Amino acid sequence: MRLHVVLWLLSGLVALPLHAGAPATAKVAMSQPSVSPDGAQIAFVANGGIWTVAGSGGKAHLLVADDGGDDSRPLYSPDGKQLAFQSDTGGDGSGIYLLDFASGVLRRLTCADGSNQLDAWSRDSQWIYLSSSRDNVGGMAGVYRVRASGGTPMPVSLERYRNESMAAPSPDGTLVALVGGGMGDWQWWRHGRSHIDEGAVWLLRDDASHHCTRLSPDDARAEWPMWAPDGRTLYYMSDRSGAENIWRVPVGGSSEAAVTSFTNGRVLWPSLSANGSLLAFERDFGIWTLNPASGQARPLSITLAGAIRGPLAQQENLTHGFSQIALSPDGRKLALIAHGEVFATDAA
Repeated sequence: MRLHVVLWLLSGLVALPLHAGAPATAKVAMSQPSVSPDGAQIAFVANGGIWTVAGSGGKAHLLVADDGGDDSRPLYSPDGKQLAFQSDTGGDGSGIYLLDFASGVLRRLTCADGSNQLDAWSRDSQWIYLSSSRDNVGGMAGVYRVRASGGTPMPVSLERYRNESMAAPSPDGTLVALVGGGMGDWQWWRHGRSHIDEGAVWLLRDDASHHCTRLSPDDARAEWPMWAPDGRTLYYMSDRSGAENIWRVPVGGSSEAAVTSFTNGRVLWPSLSANGSLLAFERDFGIWTLNPASGQARPLSITLAGAIRGPLAQQENLTHGFSQIALSPDGRKLALIAHGEVFATDAA
């Protein structure tokens, strides 16, 4: 919705909107981090745009901005040459775009046909994996991939009446980790346990055999699987301990274990660098990092250096079209509706 600053005349006086005062300083929410392949940079979302900051925090710089829409879900390609992200610029809410770092060229990769969610890159940076409800029933998602050079998304796993999402191809390309069952990808924002959000991490053999192996129990949330560089371990977010934490499970079938030990709060949108040196996630409306080797997690101190230009304010003179006029208890002010917003003026 565009911001309107409406000036109208009533009894010869100019009325001022209720929100005409100076805006209060508020903490900027930062979300959906993505770690560069070498762990040196983190891309994240703030104020509807995409920013980058050093892996140790500090001053963040604006990378992608669109004053006509919101950009989200940045993902570095493993070769570090491109950034994939989602944008609602085209009006459909979930188009996938690619930014080439060397040339600065931005191009659209997919057009939405049903809801799309950008999931991961293949390790050779040739394919992009996504979850989409375009061909399933009841809004259930299936897993697809599309060439980074362009083309038609092709199904990788499409089980009728079953939700599959958050795909992550293994480093050698032989397996695809995905979350099967539950509606955790629909309701990733839900805080607290609900059986409808419970799912499991599955391994799909990527050879058209459709052979799947369950890697984690299905009695808790299981979201955002991420491969260690050697392909022997998967990291993911789970609330099995009662709170949301980063967990680790060997692909060979040994027991899983929590890496972080939070007792409350959220752990959202984790991302692991291609070299495995740094894992970042969203927590407390900010960006945190985790050293996978030591298990040490800490919040980053980030300052935004830049601004996204929003829709410009408009001024209009109105002499009619007011409604729902209310007089203040002391009779000195009037409140009324104009253009769907509430304004106030002196009753004199």
